[in-house]
Amino acid sequence: MCLIHYSCEDYLQRLPLDSPSSENFLTNETELELAVTGVYNTLWFHPPGVGHPFVLTLEFASDNGWDRNGSGLQALGRGDANSDNDFTGSFWSAFYRGIGRSNYILSGASHLSEDMDAEKYNRLLAEVRFLRVYFYSYLSELYGDVPLLTEAISLEEAQMPRTPKSDVVDFMLAELDDIIEVLPSEPENKSRATKGVALALKSRVALYNERWEEAAQAAEELMGLGTYQLHDDYAELFKYAGEDSPEIIMSVQYLRGVQTHAMPRNFFSRLGLGHSNKKPPQDMVDTYDCIDGLPIDESPLYDPMNPFENRDPRLNYTLVVPNSVYVGFVFNTNPDTTMIWNYNETPPVRIENTEATHPYSSFTGYLYRKHVDPVDYPTDVGNSEQDMILFRYAEVLLNYAEAKIEMNELDPSVYEAINAIRRRPTVEMPEIAEGKSQQDLRNIVRKERRHELGMEGLRYFDIRRWRIAHEIMPGPLRGRIETGFLSEAPEIDEIGTPSYDNVSNADQMVIIETRTFNPDRDYLWPIPRIELETNPELEQNPGY
Repeated sequence: MCLIHYSCEDYLQRLPLDSPSSENFLTNETELELAVTGVYNTLWFHPPGVGHPFVLTLEFASDNGWDRNGSGLQALGRGDANSDNDFTGSFWSAFYRGIGRSNYILSGASHLSEDMDAEKYNRLLAEVRFLRVYFYSYLSELYGDVPLLTEAISLEEAQMPRTPKSDVVDFMLAELDDIIEVLPSEPENKSRATKGVALALKSRVALYNERWEEAAQAAEELMGLGTYQLHDDYAELFKYAGEDSPEIIMSVQYLRGVQTHAMPRNFFSRLGLGHSNKKPPQDMVDTYDCIDGLPIDESPLYDPMNPFENRDPRLNYTLVVPNSVYVGFVFNTNPDTTMIWNYNETPPVRIENTEATHPYSSFTGYLYRKHVDPVDYPTDVGNSEQDMILFRYAEVLLNYAEAKIEMNELDPSVYEAINAIRRRPTVEMPEIAEGKSQQDLRNIVRKERRHELGMEGLRYFDIRRWRIAHEIMPGPLRGRIETGFLSEAPEIDEIGTPSYDNVSNADQMVIIETRTFNPDRDYLWPIPRIELETNPELEQNPGY
């Protein structure tokens, strides 16, 4: 992709002004292609104070993660964000900017239909419509009712109220239905919208809004394309080697010299030249089952003195746990571990474990492994060109299973969708046996989503649409016991959430922060204060 800059868009954040100001633009096919590229460039959005792509950031405001930066994201996770929060406000600005670009094209490109190849013209406009729906999918989930703009508007038309979320959802699903057959079936590259991408987004939007039949239908249609399949190697899927995997439906592509991100610097250990900035809590570690398919409080395979052995392999593929190798160094923040191995040398050498003494090493004692590749060490930790996945086939399978479960259509296809993921060669977790109740399967698919899709930016949405965030978010966010492990397994509930009330040495766990969650307020984000001041027709969400 190449960057395109519009004079208004560079300086004006206000919703109706997010469109190019030049009256002479979109005069030929080349300019249309550049304008479409400009809409795609919205996907490079990096929220302030975070340092990496938006698609993953919300994981750190869920029970799956924490952000060490004293930023608006950290305030969101704590439960004390307000209408001046720069992190939440940046999503409104970025995605309405993308919508403004989209509407400029859709309102002003019709004259090119006579001069261009019809198939190409229709495809480009369908891609723009897809992206507009993608932006609205975030806005409607985060803010609820939002202004629905479907064409370029003037300054005089800018004063408009919020549109009911149900109407926005109707619009999104209708748009996707309209463009699915226009988009190409086979992707030229994974950064462009295709039929499969539109179906994946439709399954997600419908699922999030309890449109079960539409969610199942879209997922089933995508499954029937035969274009996508699960990648054998789960760990490789999230590295450079997996970027062309048939499991990836769409990704945001990066290229040094054009656009990069600093994920390795955020995720890598201090010894790996990272900042250990974004980290998982103990809660996420303990949610993963043992290899017999039982939670750690039920499995005879769980050993509190060796808590990371005999666990669902996705634990160690997703997280960095004590005494595992990461970026060539043994990782352990235990202050009693004064020396560790450096495997970047041949032969390996023992070095001082500054990971345990650095004041800004991982506060929780764990790190993330997903989405970063050790090949970026040591030269590109702040300048990575690794792609970021927007949609992958495993999510679609789980969307299908969940939608069918909610319709109480518990046929073999539901079990197959879940078990296909669990039997992945590098995972090989026990398959789910048929004969489960609707509630049993509901719990299974919710737990599976956390294990399979952990650290992919989806957990934040899941715990909100299931209306369980007010139950699992409040209270202390915990890290490991600095010099040891839990004396016994915590109690794990039916969807994998641990409780430490029964653990005799739980008081030795590190408390990172204490979070709150107001169910009358925090299921929606605040409308940015500046938007309320410039558009009096907008009304604030309750509690802000």
